[in-house]
Amino acid sequence: MKTLSENRCFGGIQGVYTHASDATGTDMTFGAFLPPKPSGAPVLWYLSGLTCTHENAMTKAGLQAWAAQSGTAIVFPDTSPRGAEVPDDDAYDMGQGAGFYVDATQGSWAQHFQMEHYITADLPETVFAAFDLDATRQAITGHSMGGHGALTLALKYPGRYRSVSAFAPICAPAASDWGTPQLTAYTGDPGAHDATRLLIDGAILPPCLIDTGTSDQFFDKLGTDAWAAALARTRSAATLRLQAGYDHSYFFVASFGADHMAFHQEHFT
Repeated sequence: MKTLSENRCFGGIQGVYTHASDATGTDMTFGAFLPPKPSGAPVLWYLSGLTCTHENAMTKAGLQAWAAQSGTAIVFPDTSPRGAEVPDDDAYDMGQGAGFYVDATQGSWAQHFQMEHYITADLPETVFAAFDLDATRQAITGHSMGGHGALTLALKYPGRYRSVSAFAPICAPAASDWGTPQLTAYTGDPGAHDATRLLIDGAILPPCLIDTGTSDQFFDKLGTDAWAAALARTRSAATLRLQAGYDHSYFFVASFGADHMAFHQEHFT
């Protein structure tokens, strides 16, 4: 692992690092915020949305102040492998910047687009080797495509994450333009990576908090109603809040970031 930058931030350190990933076969860049007393700190994984890099949430979500107060480390991964040798697509929601946090099995995508393995195995191995953090206290969150990733990984890996939260997540990608084309191209099976279907099929949901804005310009792509119905059908305990007047932007994420940090801190203790 190589250090690209480290800046003092709310008494802690906001760093940016790069490492050679066995999962993607490329160099991967990630951000990591370490609180003022990092030894033994719990870890929150923040998964970003379409077109984002590690940098968007790191600079716009405003989570570091709350993480410093609660003594939580935050890791901001990239959203896909990158490089001249990595397949891409002209569409903004496919290819580089749009990995959907799954392991691709189809065509040219399969060689590098192994983002599920990267987020759940490769990156944690790197992070916990480099920093003295508590691997027994992990949580996961994300925005939009990253919210899809947070929900599906929490459902696929029971016991890994003490809690899960999401900002405007894509909850039912197998019934959305944000999910069906991409997951079909990557894996051939969108339903296997659909949080709503995973929940209905019996996956166990850890403590969960979701916020979505009522003025979200992409609301019809998110599947919030389907997720709410699945929660009711399975009698899963979760908090789903519709926030009046909020859209899909990082202004929305920053507005409720403190709530999400407090939610995860409750389950870390």
